[in-house]
Amino acid sequence: MPEEFVVTPWEVRGQIDYDRLITEFGTERITSELLERLQRDAGELHPMLRRGIVYSHRDLNWILDEYEKGHPFALYTGRGPSSGIHVGHMLPWFFTKWLQERFRATLYFQITDDEKYLFRDFEELGEATKVGYENVLDIIAMGFDPKRTKIFLDTEYIHHLYPIAVEAAKRITFSTTQAVFGFENANNIGEIFYTSLQAAPAFLPSVDAGREIPVLIPCGIDQDPHFRIARDVAPRLGYPKPALIHNKLLPSLLGPGGKMSASVPESGIFTTDSLALAKRKVLNAFTGGRATVEEQRRLGANPYICSIFANYEFIFEPDDGHLAEVERTCKSGERLCGDCKLELWGKVESFLRRHQEARERAKARIEKFILRD
Repeated sequence: MPEEFVVTPWEVRGQIDYDRLITEFGTERITSELLERLQRDAGELHPMLRRGIVYSHRDLNWILDEYEKGHPFALYTGRGPSSGIHVGHMLPWFFTKWLQERFRATLYFQITDDEKYLFRDFEELGEATKVGYENVLDIIAMGFDPKRTKIFLDTEYIHHLYPIAVEAAKRITFSTTQAVFGFENANNIGEIFYTSLQAAPAFLPSVDAGREIPVLIPCGIDQDPHFRIARDVAPRLGYPKPALIHNKLLPSLLGPGGKMSASVPESGIFTTDSLALAKRKVLNAFTGGRATVEEQRRLGANPYICSIFANYEFIFEPDDGHLAEVERTCKSGERLCGDCKLELWGKVESFLRRHQEARERAKARIEKFILRD
């Protein structure tokens, strides 16, 4: 019997049933009608929308209602700086950048250095803050609009965040955090309080503007529980409920049963990997291939369990026609895994070269993006 999967903001394990998550989390599937509406408003569909990688939402129809009435919305996403950045972390950010460009939206980007300290990723708070600034370089390197992007670390923007977080915290009970996150008596009180601080940026645009501003949160489906609580308290604070749009999680290079994870370096391609290391990871990645070339030519391979195909589908092949050809030739046996890995490596290499150059340039641009008290 397959291992039961686990999806929480802090742990993802097992073979994820994304349809079941929609039911368990109480979200809505992005329908063909909603995709048509997005295409009409945005002028195109992002590949992750076309392929069902961005697949679930809360109140996205309302966001589009407001946009079509001439009421702009803000974006809010974030990063818990536990380590360096791998391409799996970047999935919601690729999509967020597209949303910013298509809807000319202001983005609030939270770096939760306090969270990573409270949840024991670091022994010293300053270490989390330092990693946070390293992560900021990757965010800037992605090409977000500096005029519409506000990046802040919790510990450095706390005077703005804390009054909102306190209002939220007063309306969140310990029993709610137990029910949503499974907290127990052994959890420290910082962990229990933290969700109120993660809720705060959802209300910052309204606070800054002095009026209600709709907010859309693009994030991995694993982060949804935090924002269920934010949505619960929003009306009691006098703010609109933040809407959410969720992506699936990029599978591990090591095979089915998990996502790319910073705690398992071989599972993912990191933005600071040397080209030699990244190439080795791609060439050693798990595939859906057969035991021998003869068998694969005769029976074909299985792209649906293949980490290489997942990287094509999720990130590195924007052309739907070529992706379909990769899928077809994999299943027919015309394509061998070694050839497929080398083709993907060419795309990954180009991405890493561009990103690492942009990351170096970002060191001189941090102050154009950062908010501090």
